[in-house]
Amino acid sequence: MSKQQPISKLLSILHQFEVPVKFSEIYEKLDQSYPERSVRRWLSELSDQQIINKTGAKKGTRYQIAKRQSESVNSNFQQYLSTSARTAVDYVEQPVFNRKPVTYNDDWIKNYIPNQTYYLSDKQRSEFATLGKNNLTNECAGTYARLIYNRLLIDLSYNSSRLEGNTYSLVDTERLVLQGVGRQDKLDEERVMILNHKEAIRYLVEHAQTIEISSTHIFTLHYLLADGLVLPEYSGHIRDQGVRIGVSTYHPLEDPKQLSIRLAEICKKGSLINDPFEKSLFLLAHLAYLQAFIDVNKRVSRLSANIPLIQHNLVPLSFNDVDKAYYAKAMIAIYELNDISVLRDIFCFSYRRSCEQYKVTRQVIGFDEIRVRYRKNRREIIHHIIIHKLTENELKDYILAQSSLLIDNIDQNAFIQTIYDDLNTVSPSHIQGMGITGQQLELWLKHRKK
Repeated sequence: MSKQQPISKLLSILHQFEVPVKFSEIYEKLDQSYPERSVRRWLSELSDQQIINKTGAKKGTRYQIAKRQSESVNSNFQQYLSTSARTAVDYVEQPVFNRKPVTYNDDWIKNYIPNQTYYLSDKQRSEFATLGKNNLTNECAGTYARLIYNRLLIDLSYNSSRLEGNTYSLVDTERLVLQGVGRQDKLDEERVMILNHKEAIRYLVEHAQTIEISSTHIFTLHYLLADGLVLPEYSGHIRDQGVRIGVSTYHPLEDPKQLSIRLAEICKKGSLINDPFEKSLFLLAHLAYLQAFIDVNKRVSRLSANIPLIQHNLVPLSFNDVDKAYYAKAMIAIYELNDISVLRDIFCFSYRRSCEQYKVTRQVIGFDEIRVRYRKNRREIIHHIIIHKLTENELKDYILAQSSLLIDNIDQNAFIQTIYDDLNTVSPSHIQGMGITGQQLELWLKHRKK
């Protein structure tokens, strides 16, 4: 028996009701020759495809026709949808039985040539380079992410989890991430998901100078994101069994060896891409498309997409204001059509929003750019002063000489002030990592008081 006819009848029946209705009310109006179990399954499939809304549980379950996506989606995002993206959305909004079954398409990535093929236009890459820069291009990788660390932890943990259906609010996420206080009425799985994001983001920031686009680092990210959410043998490891995506006709590869080969290929091509924004979108799309892991694939792709941005001290991509339903459709367009257009539009929309957010964050935290830019020079000068017990004129002459030698003219006065600020407030807690012992600091302080 074809499903198309009874499903059409189901939809016709549901259109008659303006409020959510019980299964029995639907079944009464349907031809009783259809098995009750089949009808329930069809309703679940329609719910998975977001064609109908399913609320409640067991006897309290209710069904209702969903509003058209154009009526319910974030209106701010709609204006950014390109013509090609709208075409892709129209396709994936069809019932799943109207869409063609597909599997992994090797040609999609084989036809991508780093620094010759581009998902983002020249104009888009140029725009984001301007929006995302922080005048920290000469600083070591991860400097900017460390400056906005708490904000990044909260925003990225919240939004990435939200896109997976996590119901923690932004305020709840902040309390959990910063204070370790969880919601008693929330599932443990939701709490673990957010805390796992916290650990994975910390890993990205702390290892920004050494992390590479490689299978090893992708495995590490998966382990941190999946720990406690999947069986230990699947955490940080390629899956050895098939997976299915409930609302899609896409059938990912199943052989572990083939998955490993293709993950290595994605990492190799990704590592060769020069532009950080192009690299970010490439990783976001292809890591999710491969579905190399038993679960948590999209979370891995979202955090991996931030690697090149964090390394280049650019504003990170926090997926601010991304509509969950449109993100799901973007991924289905990737899976079934290898169409990047919807995901690209989401990427562009969200990156602009992220830049607006972090511009405000930077103004709020008011970090001292001179201190950050010349941190290494400042600490080396302070180390020399304390070790050699320089004071008064010797100290002043040494600071002036080193500043003239190492620091741009325009920044010298401000830089010298940062040194005096540190020397005037130095304490045992300030000398960690500077190669100065507590005894050496104590001797310098005594010498300075004479």
